[in-house]
Amino acid sequence: MPITVLLVDDQELMRMGLNMVLEAQEDITVVGEARDGAAAVAATRKLEPDVVLMDVRMPVVDGVNATSQILESGSSSRVLVMTTFDLDEHALGALRAGASGFLLKDTPPEDLVSAIRSVAAGDAVVSPKVTRRLLGRFIDGGESTPRRDPTVLDVLTDRERQVLENVATGLSNTEIAEKLFLSESTVKTHIGRILTKLELRDRVQAVVLAYETGLVNPSS
Repeated sequence: MPITVLLVDDQELMRMGLNMVLEAQEDITVVGEARDGAAAVAATRKLEPDVVLMDVRMPVVDGVNATSQILESGSSSRVLVMTTFDLDEHALGALRAGASGFLLKDTPPEDLVSAIRSVAAGDAVVSPKVTRRLLGRFIDGGESTPRRDPTVLDVLTDRERQVLENVATGLSNTEIAEKLFLSESTVKTHIGRILTKLELRDRVQAVVLAYETGLVNPSS
């Protein structure tokens, strides 16, 4: 079955470009479009796409609130947000709301396609370069960003904390396995346990929590 995608952006030209890129893929089908967050929520409810490619800055209802509404409804659709600027507080809000990752709008087409496939498969898109700059800007000592109580991590074992720390710095499972002298399957098991214990949806939320609790310092 092809991966079904809903395109959400207030710029028609942007939607047209995305549509052309995605429809050229044999395993991806664009099932609908929306020009604002309210329409996105309604379309997601109706079409139940695998992935919602969501702009974060839109009229009526922005992408952050739309993401929250979609995920709080219990929808199985996964949200991948797009932003023009890597230092975008709206993007951070979408990640907190449960988005499975974010991309810059100038992302190369092949990377966009790869990201959609990853998110549809249940993975999260965490770019070390962009994610660390974003979280470093809006979490590290930001007065408007509440920090989480670090004791929430007390449920983790020492090894799980090590794995979470490396996830937060943007390392892949393979890289974590090499660094900690573990098998890749063991790393995957640890990540699964971390998500379960901390009641997190995916890897992106784990990264956000690691920064908010101070487990990882963005400036380090």
